[in-house]
Amino acid sequence: MVISRTPFRISFFGGGTDYPVWYRQHGGSVLAATINKYCYLTCRYLPPFFEHTTKVVYSKIETVQSIEEIQHPAVREVLRYIALDHGVEIHHDGDLPRRSGMGSSSAFTVGLLHALYALKGKIVGKRQLALESIHIEQDVLKENVGSQDQVCAAYGGFNMISFHPNGDITVRPLTLSPQRLHELKSHLVLFYTGLMRTSSDIAASFVTQLASKKDTLERMRELVDASGEILSGTGDILAFGRLLNDTWQAKLSLSERVSNEHVDGLYREALEAGAIGGKLLGAGGGGFMLFFVPPEKQEGLRSRFKQLIHVPFDFEFGGSQIIFFEPEEDFSKHCRARERQHIAAFRELQERSA
Repeated sequence: MVISRTPFRISFFGGGTDYPVWYRQHGGSVLAATINKYCYLTCRYLPPFFEHTTKVVYSKIETVQSIEEIQHPAVREVLRYIALDHGVEIHHDGDLPRRSGMGSSSAFTVGLLHALYALKGKIVGKRQLALESIHIEQDVLKENVGSQDQVCAAYGGFNMISFHPNGDITVRPLTLSPQRLHELKSHLVLFYTGLMRTSSDIAASFVTQLASKKDTLERMRELVDASGEILSGTGDILAFGRLLNDTWQAKLSLSERVSNEHVDGLYREALEAGAIGGKLLGAGGGGFMLFFVPPEKQEGLRSRFKQLIHVPFDFEFGGSQIIFFEPEEDFSKHCRARERQHIAAFRELQERSA
């Protein structure tokens, strides 16, 4: 049995420039960090006692005879990609809800790849996990997703990620002092709006029009460098919050589906309560909202948003990990070995009787 643990992420700046249709021509970059909220995937080989050969447990329970019958797209294609020669059982658990803007779909794909490779006895690196997850989501499943979520989930940490026109991806950890990291964290407040949406659907409303948003996307990319300089320096951390407001305003111009009246109202209320900036995480439409708020004003904001779920968090730096591994004896091999032992014993008995 294998259990993988893969983190969710917060994307601060540069979202939109990580779509291949954009960065394959212009390049792109994001500033993002993973947090201590995780996707857990438990995988084991199925003993040969069941009518089904594959069992998948998530919000649904699927028991099937072949991979082609699996309804969950990522599970089906990852199993096809890994090419297991055994029946398998997969259980999913998550700390945060799906379709919420925290990179949950990519965390699932990365974590499942990681767990199934481990089940086969293979050790894979973070880069391989990221690139293969991108391939499955973008090329196989044809999802309208960027490339930052898979990289964040695989690598973990606080990173500046660059996407190059030749398709290469580089990950540069942002080296911040513990004091600066704590200062940033103390100004961040995360809320769940309760609105669920599919990021691929939201992205579809603007991803084909990115070429016409050149000025906006270049500005969003510039904010990645500017925010990195603020964090790496010793100046006023409030400048980071003001840039969050800038990137949110820029993101709103990508598509009318990025926000809605409810989200706009929440953002206005947050500013009135003392927030300096913030943004809806992910492609937009709903999910989680992150606000940059001076510590002394956070209690007032939480009181004002008592209808929402406040989610305390911390940064994490491990990325996708195998947190439990127990080698399983291959039951079919065990049965064949026992059968050979019985045949040998029977033949020996026959020889003695003769």
